[in-house]
Amino acid sequence: MSGAAIRVEHLRKAYDGVVAVEDLSFEVAEGEIFGLLGPNGAGKTTTVECVQGLRHADEGRIQVLGLDPRSQAGELRGVIGSQLQESGLPDRLRVWEALELFATFAAHRVDWRALMAAWGLEGMAARSYASLSGGQRQRLLIALALVNGPRVVFLDEMTTGLDPAARRTTWDLIEEVRDRGCTIVLVSHFMEEAERLCDRVAVVDRGRVVATGTPRGLIAAEPDAIRVRFSAPPDADLGFLAGIEPVASVRRDGEAVEVDGRGAVLALVAAALVDHGIVPDDLRADRPTLEDVFLRLTGRSLRE
Repeated sequence: MSGAAIRVEHLRKAYDGVVAVEDLSFEVAEGEIFGLLGPNGAGKTTTVECVQGLRHADEGRIQVLGLDPRSQAGELRGVIGSQLQESGLPDRLRVWEALELFATFAAHRVDWRALMAAWGLEGMAARSYASLSGGQRQRLLIALALVNGPRVVFLDEMTTGLDPAARRTTWDLIEEVRDRGCTIVLVSHFMEEAERLCDRVAVVDRGRVVATGTPRGLIAAEPDAIRVRFSAPPDADLGFLAGIEPVASVRRDGEAVEVDGRGAVLALVAAALVDHGIVPDDLRADRPTLEDVFLRLTGRSLRE
């Protein structure tokens, strides 16, 4: 990653007096997958639309590959690709026709036939857009976002409608796109997707960035990073667990026991249990997710 592909500084955008984005700033490094995470209405889509020049910000400064989306939108569209949250094509347009048409307008086009094959669209090349399932339409729209060989591509809820197998195949393909040097901005509600793909993420709430970092770093910063669960006889004395250094708290509800802690807490709790003659067969550890991070930061559900 040699520099910033995108710089957003103090972005503000309002609609009829309702503020969608307020003093929002972030940078995206060249060659990384950067995620924008947050609940519906947080300002994510408005932000990426302003960055692409599809909307004009009320205040702030944006640069994408050194270009200003407001004054150089035409030049910018030649080097970016976009799969929007709400996109569509004419119902009767066939899959191959859409790819060929978009490639015709691209200054730095890629082989649209190879792209069609890579995204599993060969078998439906002659089908109309109207006849495609929701997941098939998503794959076509992603392929169209890549047909001009963009240096930066924006993907807004890219795996909506995809089944688990198609979703994982899509992740693999997106990583290949990144590995070829493309910078990717991913807007997503799907936390497993963000954890798998994103080099860094920005958590957005009420039009502001409330946290930025790597998924692993944000998760590691959780106050109680690991929860160990197991069952033990109700009369078993577990007071020794509180004396283990990484343990933050111990809770019991009948046979069910929960221990919150950090670092090597799972291994230390397991060893201490064995030392005291307790060998639970259901010992497991739950680690926080990006959704847990978001709830701690905002107190709101990602789909609220």
